[in-house]
Amino acid sequence: MKVYFIGAGPGDPELITVKGKKAIERSGYCIYAGSLINPDILKYCRMDSKKYNSASMTLEEIISVMEEAKVKNEDVARVHTGDPSIYGAIQEQMTELDKRGIDYEVIPGVSSFLAAASALKQELTLPGVSQTVVITRIEGKTPVPTTEKLEKLAETKATLCIFLSIKEINKVVSVLKPIYGESCPAAIVYKASWKDEKVIISNLANIADEAIHGHIEKTAIILVGNVLSKNFEYSKLYDKHFSHAYRQET
Repeated sequence: MKVYFIGAGPGDPELITVKGKKAIERSGYCIYAGSLINPDILKYCRMDSKKYNSASMTLEEIISVMEEAKVKNEDVARVHTGDPSIYGAIQEQMTELDKRGIDYEVIPGVSSFLAAASALKQELTLPGVSQTVVITRIEGKTPVPTTEKLEKLAETKATLCIFLSIKEINKVVSVLKPIYGESCPAAIVYKASWKDEKVIISNLANIADEAIHGHIEKTAIILVGNVLSKNFEYSKLYDKHFSHAYRQET
């Protein structure tokens, strides 16, 4: 028996990994992250599998189901949105499983920030512009360490991928404008890779108003950075004058 923490991807059911899909198909139990998971993912479950929506469950209740599965010698598909290592709250679950001697494995998935970049047809690291991507959130009910405040991270001028913060878009903009400038490109991707995906491309001066006018209040990621301007130097990787280990000069 094993518990599989599975990244189901950002929404599109075809963006789950083959390994994740196979784990769901063979598991006798499926605990999934409620409205965040595309219901089509559940079609991969065994007909006789027991399904639980974790949105209405406590940690103790989730672990209790896993303990029941161990008694019955059935695998558990613990299905999280995106990639479970990013804001997935899996560490506490794994800690509890360690205490109980229950075996588990983490199967990575496609994060929503990657699906957002895909929707924007955008590379997040560009030569001469930014070689760093910062994944963060603004402080809300969950506090952020002082050294990781948005204004601190913004000093890097890196590409920012801001999760779980769309309701605080005005605060995000007020923090970033003095550092990145009002004209800095910004984008919002709502429900990246879902059928009802929405994309807003703007700048820091206008992005908050456009989010309000678009009625985007949840399930969205904010991207900020000069990479979005697509004003960059071409990579040396494919430059005919650039030699590297796989293409030596002749």
